[in-house]
Amino acid sequence: MLKPIITTLLSALLTTLIGSVSVKAANEKNSLPEIGVVASSAITLDKEVLIGDVLMRQLRGQGPVINDPLLDEYIQDIGNRLVAQAENVKFPYTFFILNSPDINAFAFFGGHIGIHTGLIFNARTESELASVLAHEVSHVTQRHIARSIEAKQKSSPLQIASLLGSILIAAVNPEAGVAAISTTNAASAQSSINYTRQNEKEADRVGIGILAQAGFDPNGASSFFGILAEKSRLKSTRLAFLQTHPLPESRIADARSRAASYRPRDIPPSLHFHLAKTRILARYYSNPKTNIAYFSDLLDKQAYVFKQAPLYGLALSYLANEQPQKAKEIIDGLVAAEPNNLFYLDTLSDIAVATKDFDKAIEKLTVQSRLTPYNQVVTLNLANIQIQNKQPEKAIAILKDYLLVNPQSMLAYELISEAYRMSDKRLEMHQAKAELYSLVASYPRAIDELHTAYNFADDRQIEKQRIRARIEQFRTAQERLQSL
Repeated sequence: MLKPIITTLLSALLTTLIGSVSVKAANEKNSLPEIGVVASSAITLDKEVLIGDVLMRQLRGQGPVINDPLLDEYIQDIGNRLVAQAENVKFPYTFFILNSPDINAFAFFGGHIGIHTGLIFNARTESELASVLAHEVSHVTQRHIARSIEAKQKSSPLQIASLLGSILIAAVNPEAGVAAISTTNAASAQSSINYTRQNEKEADRVGIGILAQAGFDPNGASSFFGILAEKSRLKSTRLAFLQTHPLPESRIADARSRAASYRPRDIPPSLHFHLAKTRILARYYSNPKTNIAYFSDLLDKQAYVFKQAPLYGLALSYLANEQPQKAKEIIDGLVAAEPNNLFYLDTLSDIAVATKDFDKAIEKLTVQSRLTPYNQVVTLNLANIQIQNKQPEKAIAILKDYLLVNPQSMLAYELISEAYRMSDKRLEMHQAKAELYSLVASYPRAIDELHTAYNFADDRQIEKQRIRARIEQFRTAQERLQSL
């Protein structure tokens, strides 16, 4: 499923990237920057941001990206804590999750960092999870992809294309990425591998520093490497993470040595981390009946760090098994003990939709929205409940404000499209659908939606002007995508 992403992306990107590198190869003979030098003349920061935006839109449209506000909020919060401690931050960072059992993570142009659900699920502590995010943040701040391109300045365009292809394919499919590297000539492939190892060493050094400064356990990196080494020994093929992040024996020792230079920290277990792991299992792995048995067994044996985690998992599983009343009994107790916990409020909202009992959920979410305005979990749940409660105008008011500060929220556009449909606002519905298509780089369909919207504008001349202007913006975006 991911092959179209890479094919489309490469066809759009390689002309510009190869061209810019080829010109530099002909006119300059600069050596590779020293480790720690983050500026790269091979690709500008503006171009890096543009390419990152293109790839993110492609991934949204065709990749297994999870649109789960709760998990997004959790992983973005950890990421923001790390980025706040990083140097050379040139643009906002976007952390997103892919539904894949592989233990893997990757960074690409423009501050985009993807994490597979398998990595979160297999991490034992929040510091282990944060260590991987810190490592990927370091890949971005050190501009390792751009520097890899610069390292190939003396190579032919074909070799550079192969390098870019392997980088981009490996981001979401490590085995295919390694195979792509192996198709280059031996010297070029070895150079790529050596430089990757150099990048990994630098990202470890910078990442552990970020991890410690952000208040996590700096030993999280070496601990996570230990998990990888152990799991790798038990598998006949290498783990996905190790396909793109080589793990020689010295790397674990180096990570321990670097962590030892920081003040030891006794970091208490994180409830939210264990709730996130539980959510992944209950929502994306296995089936409801199996999960009910699993979480019930954990509770019976008291095999948990936090009792709330298997209780939460049991509630999610009951709800998925169409037993909302059993889920409600558990969630009501959890909410009573911790009324501001977004994990519980999210499930409370889902139960309200399942039981058509909206008032209590609306009341609690409204109170929470005053405490955390524009929080995606609270806002999108509240809007969804208003839609289910046949109050689309209230949902529209909520979502219009939210989209002003979160213009790339696919779920918000999906919800507001439905609210406009219920309100018989055809013009606005088609405009919202156009924005939704643009977020997945489907510009022709976005333009079609705007043409339809134009037909509903009647004599609203200002609205017609806005639609025409937006169509031109989408056409320009489509042309830019094709000519990058």
